[in-house]
Amino acid sequence: MSTTRRTLTLALLLVAAGSLAFATGAAVVDGPADTVADGDLAIQPADGPNGKYAYLNDDDEIAIDVSASNPNIKDPSFEGVNVGTTGTIDDVFTVTYTADEYAHVWIDYASENVTFVADGDSIEGEANNVTLAPNETVTVGLELDTRGKAAGTQLGADEFSIEARIAEPDEVGGTGASTQQTGDGGPTTTVTSPSADRREFVASGIGRGEGVRFLAEGMELAGDDVTLEGIDLEGVRNERVELNAAGSPDPFANESALTAPTRPRPVGYLSLDYDFAPDAVDATTIRFSADPAYLNETGTDPEDVTLYRQTDAGDWEEVSVEIVDEEVVDILGLPEDRVHFRATTDLSSTFAVAAHAPRYDVTEATLSPEAIEPGENVTVRTTLRNGGGAAGERAVTLTANGTPIANETVTLEPNETATVAFDSTFETAGAYDLAVDGTAVGTLLVGDPASDDAGGSGDESNVGTDESATVTGPPEEPFGIEFIQLGGLLAALAIAAATVVLFRRMPRS
Repeated sequence: MSTTRRTLTLALLLVAAGSLAFATGAAVVDGPADTVADGDLAIQPADGPNGKYAYLNDDDEIAIDVSASNPNIKDPSFEGVNVGTTGTIDDVFTVTYTADEYAHVWIDYASENVTFVADGDSIEGEANNVTLAPNETVTVGLELDTRGKAAGTQLGADEFSIEARIAEPDEVGGTGASTQQTGDGGPTTTVTSPSADRREFVASGIGRGEGVRFLAEGMELAGDDVTLEGIDLEGVRNERVELNAAGSPDPFANESALTAPTRPRPVGYLSLDYDFAPDAVDATTIRFSADPAYLNETGTDPEDVTLYRQTDAGDWEEVSVEIVDEEVVDILGLPEDRVHFRATTDLSSTFAVAAHAPRYDVTEATLSPEAIEPGENVTVRTTLRNGGGAAGERAVTLTANGTPIANETVTLEPNETATVAFDSTFETAGAYDLAVDGTAVGTLLVGDPASDDAGGSGDESNVGTDESATVTGPPEEPFGIEFIQLGGLLAALAIAAATVVLFRRMPRS
């Protein structure tokens, strides 16, 4: 892919030739644009107030001009950038990648006073490249440092270059930034991927009450087993929002692990750091997905996958989760080899994806009679309740002095109860501590435990059973788990002095 050179005098001039109109994918390039890198990159002034610093010059090249020479600046008192200051002009111009493969894009420029930035980070040098998917856009701004400069001087060198190269398949998914804008002029969203388990989201140009859709595209919550696909904000009342997301299979430092009465199994944690008040949005939708192979390996029914949010008080509150229909997955273009979920909730700093699991609790246990002669029968009756959030089947075990002597398989729905009766005989005199699944039932006296022949104090090899354990009693009315859907710091650069003009020169063949 080709290199395109430009020049800088702050008035910063960048070049654009031709008139393009693209309407594919997440980005739309409409109107005149500078095309470089064999036509695969389109450069345009950004929407918003700081886009006035970029314009098409007489040579059909984009000019980035932060000086009185800029024809877009009508204020006669504006002369340039203040001396002795630092600051950032966000969202000056955009670079849109229009080819069919992923590409790394960066800017080569050597200056101590002017730095090209995207979402606050330098994109100068290949090491700081942004990775763009087909039809994705990065919005570029300027970071300025005029300390030690005199009024009237020019900042920076005269030339810089925009570089691009095709990304190898194993490079895609690493660090980078991309920007998407809706075709109807809606909010512009920038997504930066510092690592596989982190995303940084920025949205600007949001109309009051408008929605914002952030694409996380597989940010890891528990490796590739569970990933974040996106976050949607509804009814936003800020013109600009920032939201940083991080995932982890374990609780974050200084954060408590998931706890809930039904003892769900935590799968992955999501941490959100945002720069707006929670009541500045009406609702937040968390979209995540799971690998079907992982669900099968862990014996997790998709219906048992759920989401919890941590409240300000530190408690965990369950959120209703909906499994996304396969037809919707196809319409939205989501990966079809995964199970997709969505949950609409109030905003929180910490969420946990979890799986409901059955939990059998012994709520009552009786022993009758409490004393027998060797060879006689005894009945242990216990009531079990599934206090977990999922139906399950479990083998319930009766032990004597810790040794299993009988078991029965019981299937219960959530919150359902059943009574299990074990009928057993004991051939050897002694005292036997009986328990059901570790819950003490009582001590059974067989014969005369004080006699020399008593063998029940520690050896249960002579315990007999007719293996007639039974499950009795109608279940209680079970409860069901219902899954429902659930600018710029220097925008008015006013004053005196130093000017910088950048021109993009493109070799002509």
